[in-house]
Amino acid sequence: MIKSMTGFGSGETCTDQLKINIEIKSVNHRYCEIVLRVPRSMNVLEDRIRRFIQKKIARGRVDVYIKTEFCGINRVVVNVDEELAFSYLQAVAQLKKRLQLAGEVTIAELLHLNGVFNLEEPEQDAEQWWPALENALEQALDGLMAMRIQEGRQLAEDIKRRAGQISVFVEEIEQRSPVVVDEYRERLRQRVRELIDAGTMDPARLDAEVVLFAERSNIAEEIVRLKSHLNQLAGCLESDVPVGRKLDFLLQEMNREINTIASKSSDLLINRTVVEVKSELEKIREQVQNIE
Repeated sequence: MIKSMTGFGSGETCTDQLKINIEIKSVNHRYCEIVLRVPRSMNVLEDRIRRFIQKKIARGRVDVYIKTEFCGINRVVVNVDEELAFSYLQAVAQLKKRLQLAGEVTIAELLHLNGVFNLEEPEQDAEQWWPALENALEQALDGLMAMRIQEGRQLAEDIKRRAGQISVFVEEIEQRSPVVVDEYRERLRQRVRELIDAGTMDPARLDAEVVLFAERSNIAEEIVRLKSHLNQLAGCLESDVPVGRKLDFLLQEMNREINTIASKSSDLLINRTVVEVKSELEKIREQVQNIE
């Protein structure tokens, strides 16, 4: 079954010392691009996180948001540099006196002075948190993949329906093709009769003209290739491996074949059907852009 590249999932793990919350979202992208936003204390685990995600996702831009909250002995400590704060106040008092200024420094203003307050994270061995992180990551990926599979199923149904309509159009073109030659033969025969009656046309040229026209307008090979591509497309929609790029290639080839048919045919009905085929192919191409 095919998968969409769009999805969202979240996971959470709590231990006695740590709470981990993870959110993952993905959108379509030509390659697999993983963007991590992790706390500084977890930086050493980034490569492992990427490898873990790449086991399940082949294409798409994946944004990963990881939040951690330590508790107990691992809680973040707020340190106050009282000597620095006192130095700031002394400097402000001297400046006030020298410049004869009014006003007082508030605690809120002290909060913004560089170095007065510092957050101190306890020393941690990030490796010990991997099991908890892995659990939350697994939950988030399960949710993400469920959404990607669900949307992929909807995309597949729409593509199947449109591919089925294209098959009908191709059959119409195939049935119409020999009729075009017959109609051309009849028009040419009528014209030849007129020229023969006028004494300016050799009857033997009729067959030669019809044969030449039939060769120029023969679209049998293009029809065969179109049917083959449609069969391959149907097979891709049932595949369990990523097929987005293959589908994109098949659509390019199908467009090439239908354009060749259009260039060979001067028949109004065939050309109208060609337009319908190209319209369906374009709609499928838009859907394929979001398939892994």
